[in-house]
Amino acid sequence: MDKGSTLDLQNYKNRLGLKNKAGRAIWFVAYWLLFRPFAGRPLQFWRNLILRIFGAKITGNPLVFASAKIWAPWNLEINNACISYNCRVYNVDKVIIEEFAVISHNVHLCSASHDISSPTYELVHEPIRIGKQAWVAADSFIGPGIDVGEGAVVAARAVVTKDVAPWTVVGGNPAVKLKERTINKT
Repeated sequence: MDKGSTLDLQNYKNRLGLKNKAGRAIWFVAYWLLFRPFAGRPLQFWRNLILRIFGAKITGNPLVFASAKIWAPWNLEINNACISYNCRVYNVDKVIIEEFAVISHNVHLCSASHDISSPTYELVHEPIRIGKQAWVAADSFIGPGIDVGEGAVVAARAVVTKDVAPWTVVGGNPAVKLKERTINKT
C-alpha cells in the first residue's frame, strides 16, 4: 500500500467470530450483574468464581478488584496476583499474570490493535505475560505481545512497547530502562 492508497473501513471484518461475540455479550451482562456490584475483599471468592465460570484459569486466590474491566475472561490466566481497581484488561489474546505480580490501578493491558498498513485495519493480537513478582504501576499501558519479566517494575504512566527484562525498572513514553531492580534483605 503506498501513501496515496485509500483506507476502506467499510470493509472491515471482525474475524473473532459469532461464538466470541455471543460469549462477550453474555459476559457483559454477567459482569454488570454478578461481578461489578460485589466489591470488597470479602467477596473476592465470588468474583474469582464468576471469572472461573467464564473460563479464566485461576490458581490460588488472586485479588481482582470489582471495577477491573476484563474483556474476555476465557483469555485470562492469573496466579495469586492482583488486578487493582479500574484496570482495563483488553485480552483479545491471552493475558497471563504470574504469581505475586501486581497490576496497579488504571493500568491498561492491551493485547490487540489494528494493522495500520492494511486498508481495512485488520485486527492483530498477541499475548501479554506479566512475570512473577513484577509490578506494573498506576496508569501504565502494556501493548500487544509484551513480556514483562520476573521482578520487573513498570513505572507509573509508562507506555511499554518492547519486552521488559527481568529485574529491570522501566519508565517513560516510550518506556526505557531506568535501572536494575534489587530487593534489600531485611
